[in-house]
Amino acid sequence: MATPEGTTDVIPAPRAVDGPPGRTVPLDRGTTLWAAPGTGSTERWLRATLGAALGLPLPAGPEDARNAVRLHLDDTLEPEAYRLAAVPGRGVEIRGGSPAGVFWGAQTLRQMLGPDAFRRAPVRPDAAHAVPAQVVEDAPRFRWRGLMLDVARHFMPKDGVLRYVDLMAAHKLNVLHLHLTDDQGWRVEIERHPRLTEVGSWRARTKFGHRASPLWEDKPHGGHYTRDDIREIVAYAAERHISVVPEVDVPGHSQAAIAAYPELGNTDVIDTSALTVWDNWGINPNVLAPTDNTLRFYEGVFEELLELFPADAVESTGFSAFVHIGGDECPKEQWRASPTAQARIKELGLADEDELQAWFVGHFDRWLSARGRRLIGWDEILEGGLAPGAAVSSWRGYAGGIAAARAGHDVVMCPEQQVYLDHRQAPGEDEPVPIGYVRTLEDVYRFEPVPPELDAEQARHVLGTQANVWTEVMEDSARVDYQVFPRLAAFAEVAWSALPAPAERDFAGFERRMTAHYRRLDALGVGYRPPTGPRPWQRRPGVLGRPVEGPPPSR
Repeated sequence: MATPEGTTDVIPAPRAVDGPPGRTVPLDRGTTLWAAPGTGSTERWLRATLGAALGLPLPAGPEDARNAVRLHLDDTLEPEAYRLAAVPGRGVEIRGGSPAGVFWGAQTLRQMLGPDAFRRAPVRPDAAHAVPAQVVEDAPRFRWRGLMLDVARHFMPKDGVLRYVDLMAAHKLNVLHLHLTDDQGWRVEIERHPRLTEVGSWRARTKFGHRASPLWEDKPHGGHYTRDDIREIVAYAAERHISVVPEVDVPGHSQAAIAAYPELGNTDVIDTSALTVWDNWGINPNVLAPTDNTLRFYEGVFEELLELFPADAVESTGFSAFVHIGGDECPKEQWRASPTAQARIKELGLADEDELQAWFVGHFDRWLSARGRRLIGWDEILEGGLAPGAAVSSWRGYAGGIAAARAGHDVVMCPEQQVYLDHRQAPGEDEPVPIGYVRTLEDVYRFEPVPPELDAEQARHVLGTQANVWTEVMEDSARVDYQVFPRLAAFAEVAWSALPAPAERDFAGFERRMTAHYRRLDALGVGYRPPTGPRPWQRRPGVLGRPVEGPPPSR
């Protein structure tokens, strides 16, 4: 019989594990599956994923079968909590406080079965499989455990997004934030505005490396998701209890939209008809005009997004109701020079351009609220006054999140200095396109989402945390894998597990558990960065990055 991996190797670490050492519970071709009403998503996943990997049919059987996997809902548990009991002679029972809790318990069961459980077909058809005879009790620390994928700078085809949904599920992450629009591309089909994808979804060439690099990739880059692609992504994620939060960036980071519809730009300042989808990186001066035409245009965009991303897609957390409007890095120079923008400031009785942006954000906060949705934006939406119902993604350190929480607004902590996974993983010339701060696996593991400046009442506004993956220098899925893993495993443990204070965390123990987890990632085909450094084909010699040795993390 194959040696079970054991719950001591599970990532993220469970809260409590109890059971006699050495005893196991088999899973074999005679194992049946019983699922209580409401646990159908886990039942389907077990047969389609775990059953396919190990060659186990998992036929339906009675609840009292001696060799069975049983799925129960248990309202005595927290909503996403689970209790997994592997008992000799009884099989495996997973109880969850909600359907999501049952599903997270199934993810732990998969890890307990070893790396073969992470493949798509049996590699040892005659092998026996077993799990340790243990009881695992577990629940997440944070409700929002997110990953932001930037599919605007470099497009990730639909199958790649679905793959990342599965990778998130394997790490008990539950919010996929899709950055769908930027200066460099518009990635979602909008029926009433077809030029957004006809024109805005591709660029003629792409800067290769940091914006200071002299290198260009002189070929078109582009792609977009059809409406049915989006429906498929949302449904696929919902089956795995993952909410998909769309981001359409306004009023900055909008050159792709202006290239498609020049009237959206500040036509009284520049010739917007000459703009194309941007082929470089950085902060772009071409921002949306604060006109009624722009508001009506984006109301139409958001109307279609609300249909494609329904608020009830995943009910366990309520996060499917969120719509991200960006709001970051909006230069005000064109507004200062624009008679139209200045007339709007005067008409509204605003003090300055910062308040004009706050008015812009506030308009969509009210518009979304009237339709039962919630606005979330980057922490720049605090400038000029925060929209009353808005939540904040705090990326410029902790300050924005602290200010928002103290004002009674919900916060997702994703500070650049700690959890931007596009930043390089080690010093040295071998790191491919060395962007930003050095943030090692240990740095991510010691990240603390709740700053000590918040009191208990304010800390309750921290919905959770999110790792962000900006793809300016990630031209394909192999580069995304390299930047994201293994650090996403450390981040997942921070988001899920009840860890001690950062300085007291057992990183050596985490590294030991990662030895088993690397084999799981290998089975999944993840091109992670090895602990010893990049493999030769993972390097990008001669491609300029931005080797900033920024300050150490403040937490």
